[in-house]
Amino acid sequence: MSERVVADGERRRRRPTKRGTVLSEELIVETALRLIGEHGAAALTVRRLGTALGADPSALYRYFHDTDDLLLAVADELIGRTLRSWRATGEWRADLRSLGLRIHADYQAHPQAAVLTCTRVTGRVHEMRSVETILGILRGAGFPDAEAVRIYHVFVDQTLAFAALDATVLTLPRESRTLEERTWRERYARLGPDTHPQVAATAPILVAEMGRSAYPAALEMMLAAAEARLRHVRA
Repeated sequence: MSERVVADGERRRRRPTKRGTVLSEELIVETALRLIGEHGAAALTVRRLGTALGADPSALYRYFHDTDDLLLAVADELIGRTLRSWRATGEWRADLRSLGLRIHADYQAHPQAAVLTCTRVTGRVHEMRSVETILGILRGAGFPDAEAVRIYHVFVDQTLAFAALDATVLTLPRESRTLEERTWRERYARLGPDTHPQVAATAPILVAEMGRSAYPAALEMMLAAAEARLRHVRA
């Protein structure tokens, strides 16, 4: 899509497609998310979306200015899915842990979309609610505002960075992923103590560890550091 401004009255008009389906923002976003999962960034063309929806491609301009506008809506929908499935307990560390793991898992369920959206700021309703929620957890725990914002920044960037990294691995061809796993087992695990004493001493643990995401461990380290900061502030 190229940039194109459509009158507000036209943007929300609901008309049935050639298949009799009524278009809506929700339907378009859901279809885009599915196509991204199948084709990656190549899915975000008005022609492909129009074909999948059974609609004239120009009809999409009533809902989104361009493909970037649609991509931001997809990013916000992923955030919304996380928030709809997450429940707070009132204990700040447990809440941040469960929220971070939930965000990471939801992005791994849609790796192609994660790669495209993890770096974006949507400015939309679900993202705003997530910012409000996380800051509320931190300020409610007793962090001063400057500390709350700093920890929020670290928490979100760490979570999204690992989500993007791990999603990128999931989008690799199966052969490439298999080769990387075999490299740890067949090359690193066989290094000798005479040339690589540290690797040789830790080889079984190293091979097992490198086969999974480091995000849960990194999250625990971040939470421990945040708790130490909170003790320092209270003291």
